[in-house]
Amino acid sequence: MATVPPASPARTVRCPGCGGVSRYAPDNPWRPFCSERCREIDLGAWASEGYRVAAQPPTEDPDEASPPIRH
Repeated sequence: MATVPPASPARTVRCPGCGGVSRYAPDNPWRPFCSERCREIDLGAWASEGYRVAAQPPTEDPDEASPPIRH
């Protein structure tokens, strides 16, 4: 008879929203957040452009870009 290995304990991480302890496991539907509230606050920050991904400014004005070459 095959034996099933014991389940490893769930890992805990810091919640990115509040800094509290959060279970990083499949049974936590909000992972890596500790709660739905922290997840919603983070989503709202992204939606209101509170977070931004760093990017280099364009080097060329798109209005002055040369037209595409036709073949």
